[in-house]
Amino acid sequence: MARIAVIGAGLGAMAAAARLAVAGHRVAVYERTDTYGGALRRLEREGFAFDTGPGLLPLPAVYRDLFVKTGKEPLEACVELVQVDPSSHHVFADGTRVPLPNASRAGVVSALDAALGPAAAQRWGDFLVRARETWDRTRRPLLEEPLWPDWQVLAGREPYPAVPHRKLLRTRAAGTLAEVAAWELRDPRLASLLEGYALEQGLDPRSTPASAAVLPYMEHAFGTWYVRGGMRELARAVYERCLARRVEFRFGAEVTGVLEKDGRVAGVEFTEGASPGGGSGNGAVAEADHVIAGVTPGVLDRLTRGARVRGEGEVVGRFGTASRLTVLLALRGGRPEGTPHRTVVHTRDQEAELESLFGSPAGLPAHPTVTVLRPDDPALVPDADHEAVTLTSAVPAGTAGPGLDAHAHTMIGAAERAVPGLRDRLLYSEVRTPDDIAEATGAEGGAVPVPALAAAGGRLLHPSNSTGVPGLWTVGGWSHPGGGLPHAGMSGALVAGLIVEGPGFRGSQ
Repeated sequence: MARIAVIGAGLGAMAAAARLAVAGHRVAVYERTDTYGGALRRLEREGFAFDTGPGLLPLPAVYRDLFVKTGKEPLEACVELVQVDPSSHHVFADGTRVPLPNASRAGVVSALDAALGPAAAQRWGDFLVRARETWDRTRRPLLEEPLWPDWQVLAGREPYPAVPHRKLLRTRAAGTLAEVAAWELRDPRLASLLEGYALEQGLDPRSTPASAAVLPYMEHAFGTWYVRGGMRELARAVYERCLARRVEFRFGAEVTGVLEKDGRVAGVEFTEGASPGGGSGNGAVAEADHVIAGVTPGVLDRLTRGARVRGEGEVVGRFGTASRLTVLLALRGGRPEGTPHRTVVHTRDQEAELESLFGSPAGLPAHPTVTVLRPDDPALVPDADHEAVTLTSAVPAGTAGPGLDAHAHTMIGAAERAVPGLRDRLLYSEVRTPDDIAEATGAEGGAVPVPALAAAGGRLLHPSNSTGVPGLWTVGGWSHPGGGLPHAGMSGALVAGLIVEGPGFRGSQ
């Protein structure tokens, strides 16, 4: 039985902790804040409840596997999963509206046929065929296996297939998602639909590799889910599974250093009673045979006091420049029957939005793309005569100041295209900024980690879960396989497998 110290109580860290405890190890989690869940937080006020982090769950199979492997009760016995249908409702700049069904590629093509015409639908259907090929080529090495020393195989050749060009009698290979939209989809609404998947992750489609085609493919093929009571319930369920497996949690315990002895990890130093982010507290040391760090690469460097934790030539992704602004709206009047759970209100000027978010200097766009979440969930409202609505939009990491309040009002204005009469129904609003994300997750500037993607020279790969210090591992959105709730759960499985089975571990089968 090994002693294992876990830094942070995010979803990936808790997933690793539960799996390792079941394997017979003694696991302690040290969390600098007063609660678990990382970005999965909840705000409650005057009978309303809001998710302040991710609002939907893709690929629930990742957490189903976690619960199967760590106890008798399956995931569905611990939370109520609801399939969101339509998966998303899109409002485009020209006023076109398209509801896309959940987990049905054929249904998506049919919906686009009805709204945009058969030619546009055919182009999207052909794109999904190529996206599936990209998924088949990258799924295992990118998501289900550790990032091996030969990671360069993922960094080089673009896995998105080239498209035959009849007039030129040759193939044309798209290098970015924006090129896929321009060359293959050839419809501004389809382009906005495709590029929105990158923007939702905080990525610029003009530089995001074409392999990001897997993002819409995953949604169309595997569906989107909601956890009744709010996504915070997923964090609660994982936390309680950890407790049932006798994982120890120490909240308000900020790790200040990773200890080494004889060339391998030896434990952690931490302060208890310290205020989150620093301050005075009682110093302590916990010896450990393994340390799992659910922190950003920059924080890990500070904890190891500048020691080299990455091998020579190992990829360290250059990502995480975007954050999110979240606006929580308490509305009078009940949610109309048949209201879509998720509506994406697309920008009126895509190029201007991208230039504002990802240009130099970065700033707030005049016309943002806004995602509107309107859950059909009585647990979120005081009664049936009220509605809880959440708006999210990408903003540059580190954005602060009074400009965010003005931008929140701009987002509300955009959301009125999806929620008529919104301002007249408004009881109050709460704004969650990049600073709030930074406080909850420790990420500098409130940056949100992106999912790992192949090609682009490895720019969107993440540091491997193993490090140059034996016994020191990384987990969560800032390590392989990157950001997002499914990816966090996958990282926990990978770290647990590497510790239990050793360097021969090849990932899930």
